[in-house]
Amino acid sequence: MVQANRRLVIKSAAAAVGALSFAPQLMAQSAPVRIGYSMSRTGPWTGGAQVSQEPNYLLWAEQQNAAGGLDVKGVRRRIELISSDDRSDTETVVRTYEKLMGSDKVDLVLPPWGSNANFAVAPLANRFQYPFLAPTALSRRLVEMRLPYFFLLLQQPAPMTNALVDMLKANGVKTVALIYVDDLFGLENYAAFKVALQGSGISLVEDKSYPGGVKDLSPVLRSMKDKNPDAFVGFTYPPDTILASRQSKEIGFNPKFFYASVGTAFPLYKNVMTPVGAEGVLGMGSWNSKTSAGAKAYFDAHVASQKKEPDRWASGACWAGLEILTNAVKAQGLDRKAIRDYVASTTHKTIIGDVKFNGSENVGTPGTVGQWQNGEFEVVWPKTVATAQLNPNKSAWK
Repeated sequence: MVQANRRLVIKSAAAAVGALSFAPQLMAQSAPVRIGYSMSRTGPWTGGAQVSQEPNYLLWAEQQNAAGGLDVKGVRRRIELISSDDRSDTETVVRTYEKLMGSDKVDLVLPPWGSNANFAVAPLANRFQYPFLAPTALSRRLVEMRLPYFFLLLQQPAPMTNALVDMLKANGVKTVALIYVDDLFGLENYAAFKVALQGSGISLVEDKSYPGGVKDLSPVLRSMKDKNPDAFVGFTYPPDTILASRQSKEIGFNPKFFYASVGTAFPLYKNVMTPVGAEGVLGMGSWNSKTSAGAKAYFDAHVASQKKEPDRWASGACWAGLEILTNAVKAQGLDRKAIRDYVASTTHKTIIGDVKFNGSENVGTPGTVGQWQNGEFEVVWPKTVATAQLNPNKSAWK
């Protein structure tokens, strides 16, 4: 088990995934690049953090060190990761980053997991002037804060809910029932979804919030089943996504469209529900190994190194952020303002496609919808980036 409050020193190894041959003279004799972050290894955020973020940080450092170190304007310098368990606690996240940036003065930082943690730490990134490329923050409020050092890789609530409503409308949906977690993520997506419904001809027949850590959703799911909606939507966290799916199966609630996130794009979802049980379930997702040659190479390297698959949503965004950071350091060195300016002004070629920022928001990649089909989480909407056609009629739970 990964220990909390530890220092990770990822060392070069010829056997490491992505190892490249390099001349001995390219091995930097200078100090390592110290990169700090906090990550949830215990508590309710652990499931997402240990799927979508920390494995990617470890893989990235492994690959860079296997190549001789991070390219800092032509000089290879070994990466030293300095990390600790934030215990899924916002106050711990804030204290950790204050120390990393304020007193430890690490060279760079990597973001924590989730909208709440990133919302709490975003002002610190701006105050200490450390570029943050956040792969798991979904909040319009973060965009509206206009923090020049903070960048969000994920598509935000409006593009994602617009894509969802567009898909539902195009496939004849007239009624929808919705649940959402009562925090920043749930509230913002719920608000954006209601705006997207305006003028769509789709009626919201029931909508209910629930508290984080909920243990039973069956009463509200039974109420929704009685209304027989064409579609169910859940703005849910991984444990709640699985809970809602399992309890819907138990009570026989099986609308034509069943959409839940976060967690639907996780391999865990397919494993828990079984590939057959997951078939046809929709959720937030933006890529898979078919998306690009780079995505396939990343997927294979992740499996080889971390012994598990990446998820088909935020893992791709996380790796894209690391690609951007790598190129920024290669071009600008460790001058954090120069890195920020490079990130803000460049159209970045990544495994998930072009990423371009307008302020803090990624406006380069579209809002998307994913769906489990034959054991793979396919991108099914919009059609311009789809890796498979949408299945417009979910099969019965199995």
